[in-house]
Amino acid sequence: MGIEEYIPDGVLLTSVEKLANWARSSSLWPATFGLACCAIEMMSFGAGRYDSARFGMEVFRASPRQADLMIVAGRVSQKMAPVLRQVYDQMPNPKWVLSMGVCASSGGMFNNYAIVQGVDHIVPVDMYLPGCPPRPEMLIDAVLKLHEQIRGDKLGAHRAAPTLTATEAL
Repeated sequence: MGIEEYIPDGVLLTSVEKLANWARSSSLWPATFGLACCAIEMMSFGAGRYDSARFGMEVFRASPRQADLMIVAGRVSQKMAPVLRQVYDQMPNPKWVLSMGVCASSGGMFNNYAIVQGVDHIVPVDMYLPGCPPRPEMLIDAVLKLHEQIRGDKLGAHRAAPTLTATEAL
């Protein structure tokens, strides 16, 4: 009893697009961008109890050139925004962004001039994860939903990132 019974004569037919998207979704390598308390929950997601390795994410990359998923965990200050954008620009295509926590998604309770009111003003966001701070189980759910989204992507379709103005870059 196995998959061999459903494959006629050992031949499997699929499109290159489906195969490439399956490979991309099964081997996401996250670049950590932990800025506040959400980063602690993100670290516990990578630990043994929640085991991110079963999703192909066993290594959190310190170099953006080796990562294809940026998890922005926590509030983004105006001074940190250009650094976040630089890390995003250094990541190879295709790349995805997960905004973790209410502070990263909308500024949270910090409605002042020093905090960016949503990381989507700096980089395009593929998945928003609510909560203050969101639990590792919620991050697992967001990663699984991102897998579904990646499997439905078209090959060669790239999003345009928002451009920073001179005042936002300062």
